[in-house]
Amino acid sequence: MNQPHIEDSGNKKIIAGIHEKDRKPNPAFIQELLKMVDASPFPEHISMQLTSIDIDCAELSLEIKKSHLQAFGIIHGGVLATLIDTATFWSVFMRIPESAGLVNIDLKLNYLKSVKSGILTARGKAIRSGKSISYAEASVFDENNALIAHGTSTLMIMPGKGLTTKTPKYLN
Repeated sequence: MNQPHIEDSGNKKIIAGIHEKDRKPNPAFIQELLKMVDASPFPEHISMQLTSIDIDCAELSLEIKKSHLQAFGIIHGGVLATLIDTATFWSVFMRIPESAGLVNIDLKLNYLKSVKSGILTARGKAIRSGKSISYAEASVFDENNALIAHGTSTLMIMPGKGLTTKTPKYLN
C-alpha cells in the first residue's frame, strides 16, 4: 500500500484530497478488523473482545475469569491496564492513514474500585489526533456501570506499518 498524501489546510488534515472530517469508515473493514483483532493471540488468550470501533472511539469487553484474578481474589491490575491500553489504541486507529500503524508510548492509569466477577466494558475516546502523536483516554466499567479504572495514553503513528486487510479502511 502506498502512503497517502497528507497535507494541512489550516486546522484540518487532508488525506488523499479528502478532508479528515469527511472520511467515512467502511463497515466491511470494521467487521474484518473486529474478527482479526479478536482472533489475535493476546486478545484471544485473555478473552478480551473488541466489540465496536469508529472514528475517535472504541469499546471492548472482557468476562472476568479465575485467570484474571490476583492472590486477593480481585481482578489483577494488569488486566485493567490492558483494557485501557487497548481501548485507547483502537479509539485512535480510525484517524490514522490506512498504511500506518500505531504504538503506545505512554500509559497512565488509576485503579478506582476492585471487582471480582462479571463483565467489564472499556470505552476509549481519542482526545487529540496529530500527524505523528495522538492522545486518548479510556474508562473501564463493571456490569452495573460503576467506574473501575481510568487512564490516558500517548500513541505514536508509525508510517508504513499498517494492517494487511482485504477491505479498504474508508469508503471515500
